[in-house]
Amino acid sequence: MPFRPDEEIRCDLLCGIGPDGHWHGWIQVHVHPDALRRLGLHPDQPTARIDGPSPPGWWHAAAERRARGGGA
Repeated sequence: MPFRPDEEIRCDLLCGIGPDGHWHGWIQVHVHPDALRRLGLHPDQPTARIDGPSPPGWWHAAAERRARGGGA
């Protein structure tokens, strides 16, 4: 794992009743900025910024089919 669990990453689990009356769970992941910088993922680095629009939905679906071996 690229993070030192006791120093660079923390996961919190939150549970509660939502506005619809059902139980919900949320997970928050906190990663130290220096650990992200090592991986090239910190927001100060240009590779972490969105540089254009997201591909259309059909593109994502086709990529998932190809990943599963379903062809184009």
